[in-house]
Amino acid sequence: MESARIDGKDAELEATLGYTFRRRDLLVRALTHSSLAYEQATAQPPSTQSRLRSQPKIGVKNHAKPLVKVPGKSRPQVEDNEQLEFLGDAVLGLIVAEALYRAHPEMTEGQLTRLRSALVSRKHMAQVAQRIELGRYLRMGRGEERSGGRKKAALLANAAEALIAAVYLDAATPGTPHDGIEATRRVIQAHVIAPSLPALLLEAATGPNIGDYKSTLQEFLQSEHRGQPEYIVTGQTGPDHRKRFLVEVRIPGATETRLARGVGNTKKHAEQEAARRALLKLRAKPAPATTGDAA
Repeated sequence: MESARIDGKDAELEATLGYTFRRRDLLVRALTHSSLAYEQATAQPPSTQSRLRSQPKIGVKNHAKPLVKVPGKSRPQVEDNEQLEFLGDAVLGLIVAEALYRAHPEMTEGQLTRLRSALVSRKHMAQVAQRIELGRYLRMGRGEERSGGRKKAALLANAAEALIAAVYLDAATPGTPHDGIEATRRVIQAHVIAPSLPALLLEAATGPNIGDYKSTLQEFLQSEHRGQPEYIVTGQTGPDHRKRFLVEVRIPGATETRLARGVGNTKKHAEQEAARRALLKLRAKPAPATTGDAA
């Protein structure tokens, strides 16, 4: 695993976040993509790998295991940001929900739910990561680097959630566990909530279905007498804790039954994404022809 040394670039990130890490290894881990962790683990000298493979299996507790066995996948036991991402997603949802609950007691449960969904969505978290230029600080393998990993929305969203978990764990201590929540709340308020909430509230004031593309699509189709949309799960990938669903939205009985497809980490999120794409498609109008255009 890469040393937990914080260089000048990482100090810039701390300044942007408004938080200085005490446990430098947590920041390094939050910024480390699995591609780099895997490359480092497989770069061990052959003698080291042979020694690890030849160790006798003398019991689970005493046997040194170089690999973590995951159903359908074998990967080295190294420090990347995937587990931090899992924790960060939960911490993010809690803090955003609490902030909205306290700041907007006049809102209904449905309105609060739609605001929260918009703020914690992977699309929005990728935007948060882009705003703080998180891609500059990521540690990734050569292959991922060559494929443009620093600009991939999914990778950026994952890293942003991992960074939130790192702040939470770094600030919490056995004697004062609440410090973790307080420090993370400040980071989330500054970078996730404050920059985006005003626009979302304005949208809520002018359109009651903020973030609820399914309801908007249904109303649109009803206004054109085109029937009710139907959502079909056509595929799913990933382990249980990181499922990705592919959903199609269709109009039963129509000539072109499939309107659009969407992907999400839950069926509901995938359905909303499919509805959003369907609305964009249905509302799009062909550009008017211009006299004199070339054939």
